[in-house]
Amino acid sequence: MYGPEILVRTLSKLTREDRYGNQWQYHSRSDHHSKVACWGIIFDLLCTSSLLQRHVATGRVYFGINHEMRDFEHDRKKNLDLVLCTSSQSPPGTRAQSLLEMASSYEVDLSTTERRALSGLPELRLAPVGSVLMALEAKACMTAHQRALPRLYDELNSSHSTVHAATDQAIAAGFAMVNIAERYLSPDLNKKNRATEPEWSSHNQPRDATLACDKIRQLPRRSKTGTSGYDALAIVVVDCVNDGSPVKLVTDPPAPQVGDIYHYSSMIDRLAHTYATRFKDL
Repeated sequence: MYGPEILVRTLSKLTREDRYGNQWQYHSRSDHHSKVACWGIIFDLLCTSSLLQRHVATGRVYFGINHEMRDFEHDRKKNLDLVLCTSSQSPPGTRAQSLLEMASSYEVDLSTTERRALSGLPELRLAPVGSVLMALEAKACMTAHQRALPRLYDELNSSHSTVHAATDQAIAAGFAMVNIAERYLSPDLNKKNRATEPEWSSHNQPRDATLACDKIRQLPRRSKTGTSGYDALAIVVVDCVNDGSPVKLVTDPPAPQVGDIYHYSSMIDRLAHTYATRFKDL
């Protein structure tokens, strides 16, 4: 699985700039981290699922970015980070953005091994969204963990509800990144003063990260269509100070352990299995 390492390697670089000229690795008002996380999920799923590879190679499956899904039951709408879909036009054309070109536009940092693996896969391309097959939503809890939990939960919970109220057959996948750093340089608290008088946020770790992980574990999950919840959900724990130092992937608790249903590899395996079951006749 490549996704988590791609995420921390990419977030280790100062690529987000605020209006005051400050450079950040993570900024809450940017969707960069979400897109990188979702890109990694699609990459790993494509590596894992031979059926998805065939569907992409034969021009049956594409991807969409920031797709608006509308809840048919309550007429609510929500933009999803990344979706796998059929195309509303046939064919969308060879000039459409590829998964590799998306990686370049979002400054995804790929290793030589990852580039080689991607080059061996059929070329997944961007297209106008027809039917949504899988919808991905990624969120992060980086600081002020306890205060942020209600909103984090509500945002993740509304995603699967909107996806399945729009089309019950679609696979809803969730991803949550939780920060376990003991101190953090918040872009919201350090605008004009970052260079001269930085204001650090302190965390009570691992307590704060554990609270966040436990809250995410309360999100509803489903094992079949016709019910409510995520079809697959992963929690990844990182150590991100956000001061330019490298972001580290944390594998010790409270990070889910291998075999846990919230472990990243468990999510990818479940997505591959669910995709094969639901869309074998696509």
